[in-house]
Amino acid sequence: MASRRLGYHAFAQREKNTVVPLAVYNEEYFMRQALQEAELALEEGEIPVGAVVVANNRIIARAHNQVERLHDATAHAEMLAMTAAGNYLGSKYLTDCTLYVTLEPCVMCAGGTYWSQLASLVYGADDEKRGYRRLGESVLHPKTKLKRGVLEEEAKALLAEFFKRLRR
Repeated sequence: MASRRLGYHAFAQREKNTVVPLAVYNEEYFMRQALQEAELALEEGEIPVGAVVVANNRIIARAHNQVERLHDATAHAEMLAMTAAGNYLGSKYLTDCTLYVTLEPCVMCAGGTYWSQLASLVYGADDEKRGYRRLGESVLHPKTKLKRGVLEEEAKALLAEFFKRLRR
C-alpha cells in the first residue's frame, strides 16, 4: 500500500493493485486498522485513539491522536483523518465516507463530522466524560449513520493501558 504524506501529521492512502476478497473488508477489519493507529498513539505517549476514513471499501486516510506531539489541542485522530481524507478527495465533504474511530468522538470532532457531512460514523468505546453524546445525537449530521461498540473491548484495553502507564 503506497501512501503520501499530507502536511505534518496525517496520511492519505492510495492502495496498490492487490486482490483481496471483499469479505475481508468489514467493520471489524476497518476498526482493527483504527486500533493499529491507536497503538501508534500509545507508543508515542498520546491518548490511544486511532481513526481511518473509508470510501468505496478502501482506506483513504488514517491518523492517530497527536495533541502532545503537535502542541495542538485540536490534533485528534478524527480531525486529522478527516482533513487527510478531504485532501485526498479534493473536497471538504465526506458524503460517501465512513469514519472508523476507536473512541466516541468529542463534541469538536463530532462537529467536524457534521460539517463534512460524513455518511457514517463507527466507533469502538463510549466516552462517558467527553463524548459528544452528552449533548445528544443532534450533534451529528442528520444523514450520518451511527454504529457504536465495534471492537469495544479492544479499544477500552488500549485506553486502560495508557492510564495505567500514566499512573506509574
